Amino acid sequence: MKLKEALEKRKFVVTSEIQAPVDEGPEEVVKRLELVRGRVDGISVPELDIEGIVGGSLKTCEILKQNRFEAIYQTSTREKNRLQLQKDLIQAHETGVNNLLVFTEDYRITGDSLQEMMFFHVDSGKLCSVLEHLREGHTVDGKELSSRAEFTIGSGVESKWGKNVPELEMKEMEKLTKIGTGYFLTTPVFDVALFEKFLKEVKTFGVPVIAEVMILRTAGMAQFLNRHVRSGLVPEWIIKRLAKATDRQKASIEIFAEIVSGLKDLCQGIHIITIGAEDKLRLYLDAAKLKKL
Repeated sequence: MKLKEALEKRKFVVTSEIQAPVDEGPEEVVKRLELVRGRVDGISVPELDIEGIVGGSLKTCEILKQNRFEAIYQTSTREKNRLQLQKDLIQAHETGVNNLLVFTEDYRITGDSLQEMMFFHVDSGKLCSVLEHLREGHTVDGKELSSRAEFTIGSGVESKWGKNVPELEMKEMEKLTKIGTGYFLTTPVFDVALFEKFLKEVKTFGVPVIAEVMILRTAGMAQFLNRHVRSGLVPEWIIKRLAKATDRQKASIEIFAEIVSGLKDLCQGIHIITIGAEDKLRLYLDAAKLKKL
């Protein structure tokens, strides 16, 4: 079933992600997902640019499609002008990818401006302009395309605010609904009660919400995220539980399953960040009773 169809049918969707490889072929990366084929509704592939090495995101998307996975091309608007963004989207369309996940790559929040407040701030005006032209079958400078490009669009939003969602973020989310956003993808959820308060604030937009859930395997990993991604991102109770566990994998799986259990009645799906645990993803799906075979 296509991701768009699953969303329209209000199914509880499950998506995950993999990194475009830089030291091995994409076939090897995709092979690690064989055990969850049919159990996830989509796999996103972020753009990767590390020290001048650009990962083959669209090539990986193509391999995913060839192996019967629903591929999601993940891109950013932050450092791209309209022509650069358009070039990437046309290439995705020509590759046969019709799922798009758009946000910035900045995981730091330090101030009160819109760009700093929004964890995944999207330049909605720039994105809207490009998408409108591609849907009509031509580029922003008027050149005709061989076919119209339609995407199921996911847009990232900050969900840590609970009941005090800033007005600026609410306005941005409203803009994103007008450009045809198919779903909102939140920042990582660890506090289900806080997330429920957030949903009560934004439910009037009528757009499905997918909650991001991280697989944390060790206390050290959680502490790293708090130091280098955002202070307080991972609650102290999770860090202590992982640190004290005699069986860390069991504790990791249990924490994941508990969070997912709390989310099932609140939102329309989860997006799993494996942080290198693709080969163990099936164990987490089993524990959370996410069996779609």
